[in-house]
Amino acid sequence: MDWILSVSSTIAIFVAAIFILVTIHELGHFLAAKYFGMRVDKFSIGFPPKIVGFTKGETEYVIGATPLGGYVSIAGMIDETMDDDFLEEEPKEDEFRSKPVWQRMIVITAGVIFNAILAVIIYAGIAFSYGEEVIPIESVGGIYVPEESVAHEIGFRTGDQIIGINGQRVEYFNDIFNPSAITGRDLSFMVVRNGEVQNLSTPPDFLDRISENGFLNQVNALPSTISSVMEESPAERAGLMEGDRIVAVDGEEIGYWVQLVDKIQNTENELNLSVVRGDQTVTVSVAPDSETGMIGIAPPNAREVFDVQNIDYNLIESVGQGLQKSEDTFFGIVQGIGMMFSGDISVRQNLGGPVAIANVTKQATDSRGILGFWEITAFLSITLAIMNMLPIPALDGGHFMFLLYEGITRREPSKKVRMGLQQIGFLFLIGLIILVTFNDILRTFGG
Repeated sequence: MDWILSVSSTIAIFVAAIFILVTIHELGHFLAAKYFGMRVDKFSIGFPPKIVGFTKGETEYVIGATPLGGYVSIAGMIDETMDDDFLEEEPKEDEFRSKPVWQRMIVITAGVIFNAILAVIIYAGIAFSYGEEVIPIESVGGIYVPEESVAHEIGFRTGDQIIGINGQRVEYFNDIFNPSAITGRDLSFMVVRNGEVQNLSTPPDFLDRISENGFLNQVNALPSTISSVMEESPAERAGLMEGDRIVAVDGEEIGYWVQLVDKIQNTENELNLSVVRGDQTVTVSVAPDSETGMIGIAPPNAREVFDVQNIDYNLIESVGQGLQKSEDTFFGIVQGIGMMFSGDISVRQNLGGPVAIANVTKQATDSRGILGFWEITAFLSITLAIMNMLPIPALDGGHFMFLLYEGITRREPSKKVRMGLQQIGFLFLIGLIILVTFNDILRTFGG
């Protein structure tokens, strides 16, 4: 029963996000077409079969049962319906083909523009309503780097303090994971080691490897200080107390919480801990629980250790944040696509379809509630805008290329060329959807 509820909620959240994105996209085409006096025969959210619909004026408004897209049928335009009978007649004044090229270009790109505006509005709304939680870079201090980690392999060492990315110092630790920075072709990190600044370059497959094995974050910088001790736990019985800082395990110096956890989880024997308590250093012996492998202690509060701050933005500042977040997301996605084409990152691991989108949307909503939903919706809105402008016939970018050709040569591509390329583009998209869906299923079930 639980899995049925989980699947149902995943589908519901996915449909809600797609409905918002598609509605805004198609609304852009619709309003631009109406503004320039073009007749819109149908405005459809979702593909057939039709669930419900009504006609108002010259336009039929429809909601389809297949929530993976939508379309606006503009008179005098070869679109997804592949209807070309109108080409045998003289252009009518209210048809797409009778309007100047520049107007048709605006109509074609209006959906993409509306998706970009939606992302800016969402990011700005989040900034205005919630502000932004940031971690000052100087408060993070050194980090713990496991020897078997990807970070260690590229040159990070325990005690390094990260201060920048791609040769630029940053103000906040959050900036280290900026989408446009992390997908840069020559990705590198600035660290301070023994008082000297060093730049650590990453290999081309770095993003693939950290997606599988993880990377460093603020948790790696938490000190090995106990914030609380569970009642009746091995730690309590051994005499460990809140505020104790463990500085050595079996004579080996440590300074980080992750380091301490590694030591505890990798032994079944009694551990001798050197503990700093006030002005004294004491030795405490404790054996992990035989069933859980834990001793019953909790890490320090990250918000207090790292001086986590919340920045509030006024309306004007929020719009600026919306624009900046949208720009960072845009370049992050574009650079990521470029890395897939160049082979720097795996297509299989990074190309996702409906199943992947549904899973990610559900995870974001589960972890961050309504805020996570809107964050992922903004991200998907920019993704939809980028994908739609790819120069593939049947997408907005393909239509735009036809219009660009017409604007340069002063003549339309022939009917045969347009229909042929439209059909090829449509088949390509169907194949792509099948491919990414199959890829999603393989990844979901560990294939």
